[in-house]
Amino acid sequence: MAGDRCHRHSRSGPSRRSTGKKVGVQAQALGRSRGGFGTKIHAVVDALGLPIRFILGPGQQNDMDPACDLIQGILADKVLADRAYDADSLHDLIYEQGGEPVIPPRRHRKYQHRYDRIAYKQRWGVEGFFAKLKQWRRIATRYDKIAANFFGFIKLASIMLWLK
Repeated sequence: MAGDRCHRHSRSGPSRRSTGKKVGVQAQALGRSRGGFGTKIHAVVDALGLPIRFILGPGQQNDMDPACDLIQGILADKVLADRAYDADSLHDLIYEQGGEPVIPPRRHRKYQHRYDRIAYKQRWGVEGFFAKLKQWRRIATRYDKIAANFFGFIKLASIMLWLK
């Protein structure tokens, strides 16, 4: 009776069932970068350094990939970002939303656009947010294997920052 244990489907066992979602490293916002296996937190903060929006991405992801999605719908007079965010698509989106980009140009650009150097010195807000976020050891070392759990603790830490 060798045929009595045959499964009706080609997949065997509950672990092989498809949920339709990505599984593995891509679903957990993990990726290889120069520093090793890690996750990037892309964030938007207000003038006081308090978080407004954030997205998780794999470690090797370019900074510009989620930038337009992050600032979509946020109205600001000035948008401060570092040199990695210098792209025409981001500049156009900021101008469409009625803001002014304060982003230094990259060195390889033919046209070196002007930016407000005095306003750029206020970029400490986002750096301060990441410094405060990394005071939570669980976030700094990413103890959580699941991206949803890690993201939840980032939200919890952000709520704590808003309540201070």
